[in-house]
Amino acid sequence: MSKYLDDWSVGEMFLTPGRTIGAYEVGAFAGLTGDYHPNHTDAVYMKDSIFGERIAHGLLGLSISHGLMMRLGIITDNSIALLGIEDWKFHKAIFFGDTIHVRITVQEIRFSRTKSDRGILKLFFELINQNNEVCQSGVKVLMMKRKTVEEQI
Repeated sequence: MSKYLDDWSVGEMFLTPGRTIGAYEVGAFAGLTGDYHPNHTDAVYMKDSIFGERIAHGLLGLSISHGLMMRLGIITDNSIALLGIEDWKFHKAIFFGDTIHVRITVQEIRFSRTKSDRGILKLFFELINQNNEVCQSGVKVLMMKRKTVEEQI
């Protein structure tokens, strides 16, 4: 169930379901973005690379991390906007066939001083592969709805 900002606690942690990344996801992302770099689309080119095979787009991992969070149902009708992404790091490549999930930890909660119906939620994301290796990490900053004044009492 979607949570109001008032219902979150710093340190609270969530684990998303997993998702396997394959040629379809990478091809669809390349088509949507126009990023057909050979790192993602040319198996022969990548055979002699430091990776030894094609890798997923880094931004595909970041995007899928957001989608995996949505599958939890904790941020749906009570979110107002994604305000930013802070300190996002790409630690390890995501390979075709990797199954990834996300560990989300509440980092900060800040109620607005001027608008009692909203505030800021900072969530630390760790995108983790099937070997329990962190591939990407960073903070997503969301503007969230608060409970009404009556509900807060």
